[in-house]
Amino acid sequence: QALLVESGGGLVQAGGSLRLSCAASGFTFSGYNMGWFRQAPGKEREFVVGVDWSGKSQYYAASMKARFTISRDNVANTVYLHMNNLESDDTAVYYCSARRWDATGTFGLAGNWHYWGQGTQVTVSS
Repeated sequence: QALLVESGGGLVQAGGSLRLSCAASGFTFSGYNMGWFRQAPGKEREFVVGVDWSGKSQYYAASMKARFTISRDNVANTVYLHMNNLESDDTAVYYCSARRWDATGTFGLAGNWHYWGQGTQVTVSS
């Protein structure tokens, strides 16, 4: 059974940084592309960034590229989201996601991802 468990969320001041982690189990991690989405209250789930199975290619939402970085460790079965210079608009629940390396469809659509974590809350105070 696939399981994704996010951690690292919390309360941070505007301009600060956080690193989110997502530990994966129950599937062959190195055969899956990984991603991060977020959802603010009253808003739809929004794509943040994705990384291919090898870690060599990253795909960013245009507004995230300057401040967010994704990385993965295929030995530790973990994907990370490094967030810098956080803003109040970054306040949301952040979700880790996984899809097979050969899945089709744009990374940006939540429906194209197979597995989801339970989410971790990030709150940025201004």
